[in-house]
Amino acid sequence: MKTNNIILGIESSCDETAVAIVKNGTEVLANVVSSQIESHKQFGGVVPEIASRQHVEQITIVLEEAFELSAVTWDDIDAIAVTEGPGLIGALLVGINAAKALAFAKDKPLIPVHHIAGHIYANRIEKEFEFPLLSLIVSGGHTELVYMEDHDTYELVGETLDDAAGEAFDKIARSLQLPYPGGPHIDRLAHEGEDVYNFPRAWLEGTYDFSFSGLKSAVINFIHNQKQRGEKIVVENIAASFQASVVEVLAEKTYRAALEKNVKQVIVAGGVAANRGLRTALSERFQQTDIPLLIPPIHLCTDNAVMIAAVGAVLYEKKHFASWDLNGKASLFLT
Repeated sequence: MKTNNIILGIESSCDETAVAIVKNGTEVLANVVSSQIESHKQFGGVVPEIASRQHVEQITIVLEEAFELSAVTWDDIDAIAVTEGPGLIGALLVGINAAKALAFAKDKPLIPVHHIAGHIYANRIEKEFEFPLLSLIVSGGHTELVYMEDHDTYELVGETLDDAAGEAFDKIARSLQLPYPGGPHIDRLAHEGEDVYNFPRAWLEGTYDFSFSGLKSAVINFIHNQKQRGEKIVVENIAASFQASVVEVLAEKTYRAALEKNVKQVIVAGGVAANRGLRTALSERFQQTDIPLLIPPIHLCTDNAVMIAAVGAVLYEKKHFASWDLNGKASLFLT
């Protein structure tokens, strides 16, 4: 799909306040992200009320910085794209109300964007999509396999039946008393340890669905039992064994689904796409095929507004605009 537009994107679904300006869906003119990690670290996770308040404090600052970096004016902006959901409702509403106010004041179309679609389209910044494609979405709140026959068409192939992969990483990190966010610490330690514990893999044969609650419970119980017996806990080996279990299932199911669907591309999206173990496992698995594997750069794996503007460019060409009653949706299905 060829586009000819400049889209302002706004993302505030969780704990990053982000604004980006993107030309033609792929050319990043500005990308500004204000992270709240330090504010939430002391609580071991995101506190919704704190997240909302900090979005209010940061949204105008981030917006002004984006315009300064891009050197464009409001006359150049064709539309405003904003995350509609899913996410923390209070956090979403800050971004949505900012977008609605700007769209009304500047007489610009308002484009509602699904957060997960955004993660998928982060890959398009690096390379144009080839359809049909398969996307593995792995984040703190989502683990899904999505098949796309064209732009803005989504078919759910598989999903987690309980915990998301990113959530499991954070819970295990907390059990190991690692700082928040725990995923990067698990990844780092996994490369210093060995997979010696052979934690369970939930294959759910006959489906492309995922399940990580059993694995999470097994690892937490293992840690607890070692403490009860006074045995030394080798954090590096636990991290390596846990990550190996998660990564093997993700990589293998993605591989099988890609072959069955006969796709031309496989893309990886979401915060856990930054995990080195997952990136390596998928790269090795797809080296055995002629299917190209796309993984976005690290700075586009976590929440950002570039991905929201990238989806906005596609929806702008389809004239998929929102009315003034646009509201945030904490839960929102992609398909």
